[in-house]
Amino acid sequence: MLTKRLIACFDIRDGYVTKAVQFQDNIEIGRAEDIARYVYKDGIDEIIFYDITASAEKRRIDIEMVRKVAAHVFVPFTVGGGIRNLDDMYEVLKSGAEKISVDSMAVRNPAIIGEAAKAFGSQCVVLSMQVKRVEATEKIPSGYEIAIDGARVFTGMDALEWAKRGEALGAGEICVNSIDNDGTHNGYDLDITGRVAEAVNIPVIASGGAGTPAHLADVFTKTGASAGIISSMLYSPRLPRNYPVKEIKEKLAAAGVPVRP
Repeated sequence: MLTKRLIACFDIRDGYVTKAVQFQDNIEIGRAEDIARYVYKDGIDEIIFYDITASAEKRRIDIEMVRKVAAHVFVPFTVGGGIRNLDDMYEVLKSGAEKISVDSMAVRNPAIIGEAAKAFGSQCVVLSMQVKRVEATEKIPSGYEIAIDGARVFTGMDALEWAKRGEALGAGEICVNSIDNDGTHNGYDLDITGRVAEAVNIPVIASGGAGTPAHLADVFTKTGASAGIISSMLYSPRLPRNYPVKEIKEKLAAAGVPVRP
């Protein structure tokens, strides 16, 4: 059985890791390179780095910050935000990332997924989806709509259809980020995470809502997710307590979930 992965997500603004609730009211946690050093030493399996204002501000990703974080981590490192073309992707990979996350730009230009897969390999391309529960309609039959630009713009696109299209275009992994659950610490959205995992044949990352190891156990045992983002659990001051990675893995192993040492 494949082991499940624990991923720390860095929402970066002006060089600092921040945490938000439903994509709003961000608070600063600490300098990105310092948090990177901490979670790497703590035993995290992977790190995802998002320059959270780059797309909305129509600017390039902060490459220097990517380099600073990459210098402190030696686990798979995914970078997204403000990536507009293959040249930007090349710069990100050259700066120390192993994977590229595409989100808003992929919605605006879906061909970028296939271009990236052809240039760098599907294993380098992560399609990140911001999803929000809405009333199911003929246009959005799943009842989940895709948003872009940090959940500021809603697209009218159905999340499940976009996931399947992303895979067909060449994405090697999909991150399902629940806008409704983000920062709430009440658990992942098991519904859309499970439905995406059933609809595609590539790894799916659950994102948004984890507050306790039990939430990870739920998403790993009740959906086909292969990884879970746990950033709040590691360092958010909004939680009553934070969890060392070792403790999370011990609790998951006790629940029968295969994890990496």
